[in-house]
Amino acid sequence: MSMQEEIIAALGVKPVIDTGAEIRKRVDFLKSYTRKAGAAGLLIAISGGIDSAVAAGLCKQATDELSAEEGKPYITLGVFQPYGEQEDIGHSYAVAEAFGLKHTVETNIEEAVNEIALEVEHSLKALGQHRHITHQGKGNVKARTRMVMQYALAFENNLLVVGTDHASEAITGFYTKWGDGAVDLTPLSSLNKRQVRQVAAALGVPAEVVTKAPTAGLWPGQTDETELGITYEENSDYLEGKAVSREAAEKLERYYLRTAHKRDKIPGI
Repeated sequence: MSMQEEIIAALGVKPVIDTGAEIRKRVDFLKSYTRKAGAAGLLIAISGGIDSAVAAGLCKQATDELSAEEGKPYITLGVFQPYGEQEDIGHSYAVAEAFGLKHTVETNIEEAVNEIALEVEHSLKALGQHRHITHQGKGNVKARTRMVMQYALAFENNLLVVGTDHASEAITGFYTKWGDGAVDLTPLSSLNKRQVRQVAAALGVPAEVVTKAPTAGLWPGQTDETELGITYEENSDYLEGKAVSREAAEKLERYYLRTAHKRDKIPGI
């Protein structure tokens, strides 16, 4: 078995999907786990990007069906989490409107993140390192602070936190460990980025969200493809078992091996 085949098997990606069947399977998964956990619904942070938009659509369908079937209210809570001024915050609100989310909150993380960064810099100074926290380090603080807020809201409302990780992120490890990768459920995990877009079209995700350049929004001007040095087209082709350039394959496989610790369970002895 080639390394490409091993990775595809490990991440569970199909070469072709039936979008209707995938939506049904993922909605049923969310419903089943919500029932099992005795939760009152689901929480999804809506960034304004396509991944969280698709997850929001699946969550809303799941909680609407649970409400109808159980005869009691289940909610999808949409959380908007800007850091100061978020240029594309309108896309987050457009997603919530498109799916008819009745429950939304906006929590600005800027002050909390800056306080944490300041404490880190004081600690660095104590270690003889007179410098600011790196922008990558601060980006990780942003991701983890967002999760602290999500879990606080989820706890107070008996909700499960839904993540947006999918196979195209998993293969590269392009998420923050114990940040956006620390959730209760990941209904997109066996889809690649191309397939997420296919599901988005079927769900009715707003066009301005579908066509925007993918970004984690961790610092100004940051985009996934620029940072990784590989396109999502190549990434998706690889995960569908198609031939890609040797350079692309080697880069993806290096990312996969180097970031195994992000996908593995916490090791013990």
